[in-house]
Amino acid sequence: MSKKWYNYIISIDDASVPQPNAAQGKSPSPAKSAAQSVAEIASTIAVEPQFTTPVSDPTSFDEIYKAAEIPPAAKGYSILKIAQMLESEHIRNLPSDVKKSSVLVALDAAGVEIKDVIQDAIRRDRALDTYERVQQRAVEELEGRKSKENTDIQAQIDKYVTEQRAKIQANNDAVSREKERFTGWRLKKQQEEKKIAEAVGYFVAENPITTGEVTAAPAQPKVTQRN
Repeated sequence: MSKKWYNYIISIDDASVPQPNAAQGKSPSPAKSAAQSVAEIASTIAVEPQFTTPVSDPTSFDEIYKAAEIPPAAKGYSILKIAQMLESEHIRNLPSDVKKSSVLVALDAAGVEIKDVIQDAIRRDRALDTYERVQQRAVEELEGRKSKENTDIQAQIDKYVTEQRAKIQANNDAVSREKERFTGWRLKKQQEEKKIAEAVGYFVAENPITTGEVTAAPAQPKVTQRN
């Protein structure tokens, strides 16, 4: 990601301004761009700062900076203070060039070099980037663990569902077999009753033998016994 904060405080050399070499009859050296200046400053700072203490509150940038052991800014002029100066009610509505000049004048009066401020900015930026990667790895590791846990849970659920469905099917099969057995028995029972009824019919005017299906007996009420 491109960092634009240095545009406020790094100037691009004007190629039209005569260079010292030109006065000596030598070809002028190419003007150094702001990006080149920043790259040279950045090259003196570790790309991945080491966090020596854990960060208990990720929302506290001050705690992140402290854990990354960012050294105190020269005379207190950190990039954060510069940001406050740029947003000051005295200069925040002024053109960018005027805001930049105002900050440079203040730094010069305090005896602080602009490169020190840039170094502070880069240290803080890299601390934030490094801690972002630390948090991202933590999130990815958590996601991996929880994803595996979810897979195991889903496997257990699937196994349980399969087992319970098998039990349901077994119960249904048992009921079907019993119904089939009972239906067969009922047919034989009716045949037996018909044979009995025919034999009895020779001797009675009204045949007492039933030959149809028997209706279910009504449920008997429960009687509560008192001691």
